[in-house]
Amino acid sequence: MNITGPVLPPGYSAVPPGHVAAVVTSLEMLSRPPQRPAQAFPAGVTLEPLERTIEAYRRLYRAVGTDWLWFSRLVMADEKLQAILDNPQVEFLALRQDGRDAGILELDFSQAEECELAFFGVAPGLVGTGIGRALMNEAIARAWSRPIKRFWVHTCTLDHPAALDFYRRSGFVPFAFQVEVFPDPRLTGALPRDCSRHVPLLG
Repeated sequence: MNITGPVLPPGYSAVPPGHVAAVVTSLEMLSRPPQRPAQAFPAGVTLEPLERTIEAYRRLYRAVGTDWLWFSRLVMADEKLQAILDNPQVEFLALRQDGRDAGILELDFSQAEECELAFFGVAPGLVGTGIGRALMNEAIARAWSRPIKRFWVHTCTLDHPAALDFYRRSGFVPFAFQVEVFPDPRLTGALPRDCSRHVPLLG
């Protein structure tokens, strides 16, 4: 994967009013790593294929990502999102806890011999319970069950503070940094103004 875009000069760069900036780290694994120990999903927690509808997808996406300012699939045009949902090369799985949305696993095999871990996470109430490790083991197993040569993911400084270390312990190796600047979705109305309190709301 080629990382492209304008190169920032050394030193500080101003962020436009009403925008948010994040440092994005891209990581990859080029062979299947040893599986890390994990407990099975506890009673009441299941991993199921996600209904491929915009309503079901965005409900799950919000349940997992609102605290981390996930917004891209909320503002994406419906027809574009539905095209992704209809793509047979993308796997969508939902973690359910007693029937409620509790986690997302999205694996994109659209590029030959590659798999992107497009979206991955658990709902706030399950962070730190060990369920994320079981879900990651499932992600790795599913990705490498295909004839791929590369499994990759990106995370950013808006994610959970432990996310980057979690990916590295899972076998991913960082290969690139980027800076992403975007309109604050809490100001555009895509997300509630009171979410993601770890990110200052300026504007």
